[in-house]
Amino acid sequence: MAGPLAGLTVVDLTSTQTGAHVTQTLADFGCDVVMIERPGGNPLRREPAWPFWARGKRSIELDLNDPADLEVAQGLAAAADVVVDTWRPGVAARFGLDYDTLSARNPRLVYASITGFGRDNELSHLKAYEPIVMAKIGALDAFSALSTRPGPCYVASPYCTFSASQLGLHGILAALVDRESTGTGQWVETSLVQGVIAHDPWNWLIRLLTTRYADAFTPAAPTSTTSATADAPATAVIASPIHLRLMVGFTKDGQYMQFSQMAERLWQAFLRLTGLDKLSEDPEFLGSTSEDDPGGMIKWTEKALEITRSKTYAEWLQEFEREPDVWAEMFRDHTELLHHPQMVQDHRTTEIQDPTLGPVLQPGPIVLMSETPAELGATAPALDEHAAAIRASIDAPSPDASPAGDEATPPPLAGLTIIELGTYYAAPYGATVLTDLGARVIKVEQLDGDPIRNIMPFPEIGGIKVLQGKESVAVDIASEEGREVVHELVRRADVVLQSFRAGVAERHGYTAADLLAVNPDLVYLDAPGYGTGPPFGQRPAYAPTIGAGSGLGYRNVGGRQNVPGDPSLSMLEVRLYAARLGAATMSVGQADGFSALGVGTALLLGILAKRRGAPGQQMTTSMLSTMAHCLAEDMIEYSGRPELQTPDHDLNGLGARYRLYPTAEGWVFLAAPADDEWQALAAELDLDPALADDEDALAATLLERFATASAEEWERRLTKVDVACVAVVAGPVEEVVWFGGGLGEKLGIVTEATHPMLDTYPRLTPTVTFSRSETVTGNAPLLGAQTDAVLRELGYDDERIAAMREAGVAG
Repeated sequence: MAGPLAGLTVVDLTSTQTGAHVTQTLADFGCDVVMIERPGGNPLRREPAWPFWARGKRSIELDLNDPADLEVAQGLAAAADVVVDTWRPGVAARFGLDYDTLSARNPRLVYASITGFGRDNELSHLKAYEPIVMAKIGALDAFSALSTRPGPCYVASPYCTFSASQLGLHGILAALVDRESTGTGQWVETSLVQGVIAHDPWNWLIRLLTTRYADAFTPAAPTSTTSATADAPATAVIASPIHLRLMVGFTKDGQYMQFSQMAERLWQAFLRLTGLDKLSEDPEFLGSTSEDDPGGMIKWTEKALEITRSKTYAEWLQEFEREPDVWAEMFRDHTELLHHPQMVQDHRTTEIQDPTLGPVLQPGPIVLMSETPAELGATAPALDEHAAAIRASIDAPSPDASPAGDEATPPPLAGLTIIELGTYYAAPYGATVLTDLGARVIKVEQLDGDPIRNIMPFPEIGGIKVLQGKESVAVDIASEEGREVVHELVRRADVVLQSFRAGVAERHGYTAADLLAVNPDLVYLDAPGYGTGPPFGQRPAYAPTIGAGSGLGYRNVGGRQNVPGDPSLSMLEVRLYAARLGAATMSVGQADGFSALGVGTALLLGILAKRRGAPGQQMTTSMLSTMAHCLAEDMIEYSGRPELQTPDHDLNGLGARYRLYPTAEGWVFLAAPADDEWQALAAELDLDPALADDEDALAATLLERFATASAEEWERRLTKVDVACVAVVAGPVEEVVWFGGGLGEKLGIVTEATHPMLDTYPRLTPTVTFSRSETVTGNAPLLGAQTDAVLRELGYDDERIAAMREAGVAG
């Protein structure tokens, strides 16, 4: 069949990476995407990733300040199925390209707005640059461990940008699902701040526990590397038990590698393989893995680093073959992910022949679909390449639906049932976001529960966010009777999501072939960490390992040049750089969060395809392939490709007009990369125009100037002239957004929920809002809370349920 979105027209009003990611995915899966480009073209055309972001789209150059061109834009948008804008609130209305105006002409229109902070709050006026959002929520401050200088750090990974693009896709696809039954479109809204906040699995709950139960819990300081230098004392780099389980090793040949031994059996296997289990019998190390003994922890850390340093990475790979439960992923940089053995084996890249650039190697589609696959091959268009054809196609829309009223309607996924087979966060949270949109998600758990439930020292708490809105059914799926339960659920379901390591589904009979035989109309998504088979599909895949293997870690520290891999490094230097790379993969956001939001997109593509007439099908995505899309800014190869601009050594930013500056009190982030922004900045500060061509001189001048007033004063002064310059808020993010700062409540993105173990607690509101469809704010269930009710729904009587519980099949 054709792509799942074939026949749909999208008008892209954006010039941001967020918009580019949204419409690139829509184009991949069959939409006719028309980019309306400003005079001179979209600024993203100058970026290395343009051939990826714009593949398969069409281009028309229009000046929206010209009445004739504006009329063309309005005609295109009014006739579209989907319109995407990433302007600040109010801009679209000034051009008559807002939802209210366009939907009056075309009630079937689905209109998506992605802003920085939302539509109507105290931060709505700020420009939606990624670091501006990160600065205001305390996220830049949270990355302070990445540099040896004091203060916040700029990070180059698109925590807000890519995440918000996935939320935008969730809203668009869900609204299109709803349109299949209602015949009418609606306005979809989300924001960059919601995108980045969607990552955090539990930090805000740790904050809640340590304040609500202060007598029982003490908040631990984050690992600090800011004082660790070549001549610093050995205790400068703090270690802890969790950092041992997530340790970054250093090999004999100078490679950093990320372990992730979170589950107890994985940790014990790691101790056996490395010989560290013998330390527990050594009086010098006995009991020293306690956080109360930092000196002992450092001894353990240094011993572990000595062991990893005894072999090359190739030799460690041979060791991992002997012990499949032990795994460490090599830290990769730049485009190395495109050549990762798993990406190559699974054909997760594609090469498109560009008439100007030649062959362009780039990520493949974000999800593989067996029956409605992506349609790749078309190159990025030249500026205004399709203007004549696009102008000729403009026609007044002929609405076949009544205008959408203001009355609320059921959630867009109401009546849809998803069966979830998976653990932890990367895949399951993708189903969680669909519960907010009305889907019923039945999570089939092992009898002792998803391990994420007990990852914190308080029963059931660790899994609250990933379980919100779901029903928990505890069943031994490896037993014959447990398999019967799963099959009965599948017969009644629309979707199955499974994220086991390679071989597990085959061993227990839960592959796509197995379950499509039970329900031929099923949408089946396989969402593992690495892939569905060799070479690494059977390996444990946690956020740090995928963050290392994808390039997320090196992206955040500015590349290998900032974290040298010289085999002759001292132990203190190794500990410093290893700690820095570890912090670079796990902080405000991580590969789990990016991947989970990608899973939500994949699920919705499958659901929409089914609603549009596709048969049941198998779909596959992975954490690794999703990260290729996330890091697409650098994940592309072609002859003559311009180099991606990377952060400076101290992680201040990307240049004098896009970086952090210390002030008389606090720090600011300045984002004024565009010419008009530079002109406004120069006029306000009476700067010599010639400084625009001298980065070093401009940075030095601005350092002096910003030192004359506080960060708050600079924010007030420069935002008045519409220059994006904001005070960097001190973290942690959870304090700023959920608690003392109360920013989440002010922005309308945090609400209150209840849980049997906590009474009330703060949770995120649904990450997408709709002008017509309601959303759902569900609570998290205890383990097995719905087992009996669901089994009765399947026809099991109380006697049989009791027998299953007695036999250890149900819990």
